[in-house]
Amino acid sequence: MADDTRRAVLSLLSEHGELTVTQIAEQFTHIGRTAVSMQLRVLRDAGLVKERRAGKYRYYSLRVEPVHEVISFLNSLYGASLDGLARAAEASADQEPAAASDAPDPTGTDKDTPRWGISY
Repeated sequence: MADDTRRAVLSLLSEHGELTVTQIAEQFTHIGRTAVSMQLRVLRDAGLVKERRAGKYRYYSLRVEPVHEVISFLNSLYGASLDGLARAAEASADQEPAAASDAPDPTGTDKDTPRWGISY
């Protein structure tokens, strides 16, 4: 899941259901079919995708069971935190933004003091 390409492969499979290696590889310009096959093997070994062989073709699709387990696990860890974050975001959106002249100077100095020290 940490690799961008693997996440992209999972997204493709979630959108299209079942795809061959060739169909998946066509969506990537920065890597070849062999690299896509290696990424699919990692995903298959992790139990996130399943492979179906039909003649000389291999079809890949998502396995939803592990994904549901991961979502449940993350929700149990971060559920309360995410709920709190959502409430804080809603509260922040309800407040009026401060005017630019009222905002503190991010440099910690007033506007009349040189920013990079004393100029000569």
